[in-house]
Amino acid sequence: MDELISNSLILSKSVLIILSLLIIARCLRSLLSERYEAETWAYLRLGQELLPVTHWENLIGRSRGADIRVDRARVSRVHAVLTRNARGQWAIYDIFSRGGVWINGIKLGPRGAVIEDGDQINLGGTRLRFQNLSADKGRQLAEKRTSAGHRVSPFGTLLELSVFQIFLLLQHALVGGEHLPMIALCFGALLALEWFCYSSMRLLDRSGFEIETLAFYLSSLGLSVAASSVPEDLFKQMLLTIAGVALFLLTGWWLRSLRRVTAVRTLAALAALGLLAVNIVFSEEILGARNWLSFGGYSFQPSEFVKVLYLYVGASTLDRLYRRQNLFSFMIFSAVCVIALALIGDFGTALVFFVCFLVMSFLRSGSIATVLLALTGAGMAGVLAVSVRPHIAQRFASWGHVWEDIYGAGYQQARAMSAAAAGGLFGKGAGAGWLKNVVAADTDMVFAVVCEEQGLIIALCMVLAVLALAFFAVRAARYGRSSYYAIAACGAMAMLMTQTALNIFGTMDLLPFTGVTFPFVSRGGSSLLSCWMLMAFLKGSDTRRGASFVVSPLRFDEEDAGGEQA
Repeated sequence: MDELISNSLILSKSVLIILSLLIIARCLRSLLSERYEAETWAYLRLGQELLPVTHWENLIGRSRGADIRVDRARVSRVHAVLTRNARGQWAIYDIFSRGGVWINGIKLGPRGAVIEDGDQINLGGTRLRFQNLSADKGRQLAEKRTSAGHRVSPFGTLLELSVFQIFLLLQHALVGGEHLPMIALCFGALLALEWFCYSSMRLLDRSGFEIETLAFYLSSLGLSVAASSVPEDLFKQMLLTIAGVALFLLTGWWLRSLRRVTAVRTLAALAALGLLAVNIVFSEEILGARNWLSFGGYSFQPSEFVKVLYLYVGASTLDRLYRRQNLFSFMIFSAVCVIALALIGDFGTALVFFVCFLVMSFLRSGSIATVLLALTGAGMAGVLAVSVRPHIAQRFASWGHVWEDIYGAGYQQARAMSAAAAGGLFGKGAGAGWLKNVVAADTDMVFAVVCEEQGLIIALCMVLAVLALAFFAVRAARYGRSSYYAIAACGAMAMLMTQTALNIFGTMDLLPFTGVTFPFVSRGGSSLLSCWMLMAFLKGSDTRRGASFVVSPLRFDEEDAGGEQA
């Protein structure tokens, strides 16, 4: 009997590794090798030349980086912004050009102006004629674009993921235990949830499902970790996963309209600051940090939801990016958020916010000087934080010296590294590890837990899944319909990548231990919900036909225009 269990365990390990590599490879191929064809929304005629308008927000100028390049001597490098609203109307804004902008012979004011089909635009003496697309023409162009998922079937990838989850459940069954029926029920619910999500997308003519597949892959490993460490709370973890997917869909629906998005940006900023203020005033200090709030017997981490609100507020439409006061207000908002996190002692999350701020600041301003200034300020703030927060200074002091004090400051990391090494390439099997019994192992050191139970290969696949999403975000940003979606997607991945790096390198003592979670895998409701919501920003940036929440595959009407600009 023992030999049968041992052989079954070896078989399940091999199958899990093969399926993990297949799932990641298929998603990578689909996300990175498919054609990202430009969408045409209108045209500008320059003499005999027809210039396509390929975004909802377009920078017009002489610069090589302009969306619509007009290479004439009297045209400024950055001359104007052309935008489309929810009703299919176009507007143009002068962004401090030398020669000014005229519409049908009337000079443009600071508030911009609406333009219509056939209107003449004069950029410092260079004349262009605007040609809008009819709905029929727009649909014809959309039909010519390649559908998402045409190279790699998302159905096949999801089928492989389902088999992966069944073999993961088999490993828990081989270990046995009184909680096995609940573990089986929760894995069954996860299978039903992902297939329901896939079927719903197909009913809506959405053929791209790679982002969701990678998120479900990571969530499967997270469910396995929860089943090993706290099986009595597994049902709660599954309910939180369902809630996370619901928030992912709800956030995606909300992002369809940029007018809706920009209308409540101020309220979102106030909500973020309000959550942090409540955290500072009402939370209790635990191990030097005050980042948890308890309400009605349940606890949650406000900073996880502030992440989503921060991205929501920080991303901006193109016509607002060139107003200097908007960048300054974003920097002030960022500084207040980071200071608040420092006050509650959440050093890890403050670092995640800061990296996200650097990425978004560069995308918003294009200025290396802005980033260097922020880095200088952060260095000074870091020195101050270490001097006034003893637990932060202690973590820096133990960095690289955990083996010198394995029963004190290095207790968690020394055991995490030992467990990860014990797991080898193939792991001991789900539920068979011992690191899960160490405090915060299934949250702050979850990478080591996966290494011990599933092996280094699957742990690295877990990292590759996050990297695949990051590569996609960078590639999709070049083709984004709106700068809002591009900035938000890159900001979301900056957060998730920083969390991943801090969790892994902190656990392995390559960086100071900061106690941040691994996206989707670490146990914890607040982190799981925020990660699913961040995926909505990533999904919204996808410009492939039939892949995004934002535009229907073959429709070209006001619902698909994304929203009126602020």
